[in-house]
Amino acid sequence: MGLYTKLPVGIQEVDVIIAGEPFLEGGATGCVVASRLADADPALSILVIESGINNYNDPMVVHPAYFYSHIAPGAKYALNYQGPKSEHLAGRQASLPVGHILGGGSSVNMVLYSRAQRCDYEAWKTPGWSPDEMLAYMNKTETYHGPDPEGSHGHNGPIQVSPSKFRSHRLMDDFMAAMNRVGYPELEDINKMGPTNGAMRTMSYIDPEGRRQDTAHMYLHPRLQDGKHPNLHVLVESQVERVLIEKQKAVGVVYRPNPLYQPRGSSRTIKAKRMVIMNCGALGTPPVLERSGIGDAKILERAGVPLKADVPGVGLDYEDHQGVMYVYKSSLTPEETLDNFNAHRVDHDVLIKNKDTLLSWNSVDIQAKLRPTEIEVAGLGREFQEVWNRDFKDIPEKPMMIISPVGCFPGDPSAVSGQHFTLVGWSLYPSSRGHIHITGPGIDDSLDFDPGTLSDPRGTDVKQHVWMYKKQLEIARRMEVFEDITFDLPPFPSGSKAASIKASGPVADIKDIEYTTEDDKVLEQWIREHANSIWHPMATCKMAPKEKNGVVDPTLSVYGIQGLKIADISILPSNIGCNICNTSLAIAEKAADIFIQELGLKK
Repeated sequence: MGLYTKLPVGIQEVDVIIAGEPFLEGGATGCVVASRLADADPALSILVIESGINNYNDPMVVHPAYFYSHIAPGAKYALNYQGPKSEHLAGRQASLPVGHILGGGSSVNMVLYSRAQRCDYEAWKTPGWSPDEMLAYMNKTETYHGPDPEGSHGHNGPIQVSPSKFRSHRLMDDFMAAMNRVGYPELEDINKMGPTNGAMRTMSYIDPEGRRQDTAHMYLHPRLQDGKHPNLHVLVESQVERVLIEKQKAVGVVYRPNPLYQPRGSSRTIKAKRMVIMNCGALGTPPVLERSGIGDAKILERAGVPLKADVPGVGLDYEDHQGVMYVYKSSLTPEETLDNFNAHRVDHDVLIKNKDTLLSWNSVDIQAKLRPTEIEVAGLGREFQEVWNRDFKDIPEKPMMIISPVGCFPGDPSAVSGQHFTLVGWSLYPSSRGHIHITGPGIDDSLDFDPGTLSDPRGTDVKQHVWMYKKQLEIARRMEVFEDITFDLPPFPSGSKAASIKASGPVADIKDIEYTTEDDKVLEQWIREHANSIWHPMATCKMAPKEKNGVVDPTLSVYGIQGLKIADISILPSNIGCNICNTSLAIAEKAADIFIQELGLKK
């Protein structure tokens, strides 16, 4: 039992290997699966391999206010992935920071408690993964400290879900009032898998004292320290290169020390007697599979990797959520935003020593799930209307986009003065698809990664953001704390009514800005110049029939290889209308039950 940066020589073989790397919500699920397996049978020998560092009691992990340090350039606990320069993004590269630490994304994410819709799980059409079955696993993970009149939430799980100890009340109340003014109601709970189309005051993955609830701290570390799980081993700072396959069966992995943290060393093999579980996330699992000889035969041939199993869906159909951040100058005080904290204009050591409630705040006090009206849909054009009719119209619980007010400037706050808020709008079900593949047999060979942001040929993803640009601007203009924009307005033609956002008189009397067809064309190009990932990669190793580009079956078994499983966000058959942590946790709990049954362990 132990947590190592170098695996003891005496450990040559274990029963189960959980092969994780740093990718967002990859390492998060592995901590859950390892813990549940260890509970089911403490005699079962388990090795978790993590590329990142240990997160135990790290202040930048346990305090949610440090979120922005994890997405900043050169972040200590994240890696940044970039797609190619894209005509769909006006020549820009989409970027995607991913967690690089034990606990994966749960150690560095925004701690927002956000659930998928019932229709999301219905769309999977997979036995054993129905909405009600997944709800049971969602509830198993959590102890919910909010109102729950319908019994939709869990109350005995290891992960605490609480309101933040700090709220920016003026920003929160002002945004909610502005939402009401543009026609959206306040809802008590948009996370009960029912109708939405409104806004709620957020709950977060924090305990009542304001500390982050990541899966390493809540599942893994307690079992490493309780003396009851002698066969649970965790190896950090180590990269999985490939899975060992003999006679179409996974029998171990090859890994190496991570050169980011340790001197370059030789690769080492560790054997697995019973099962290998991939837990590298949507960006990490496909490359490991392909380096192991599992994937599209043509891609592997080009990369110089001998074929073990022809599974063409590996790395295909990458999905994400796509968003734009709109930054506004405000009349908020320094005590009402994270700007001073992010700019280190306050002493962090003093805040930590005093257990300041600001440390518990992720800067987001409201999340809204929204749908356009039928009139607004019609105004977005015939092709958008067709997509709306196909994907949304007859599913009233299905939102099109999420918007939240963020209580800070999202970039380098030292470059601006004053206090800011940001409205972040992101699409939940974009039609664009991407891919990730290897280009060579080695772990250091470059990856062919293209997130495909805004690449759908009909242009309907851009239309969603045209709608959101207009909607968020009307919300901002009706907020009392709004002073001015910080972003550059689209270069609307001279004389366009959209070129001025100024409003006079009481906010209740403000009229919507009018846009012409020419304005919309300018706006579409502006969106392509500003949209990016919202850091929710998924669906690159789908749970689906193999002939439909599936990689795993409903028991999470990789097609064509015995004893090889995947338990991370890459298995999603299709997109989900939420932040991805909650679904990742439910997948992990479901996966653990599947593996416990297959291994013949007592629960």
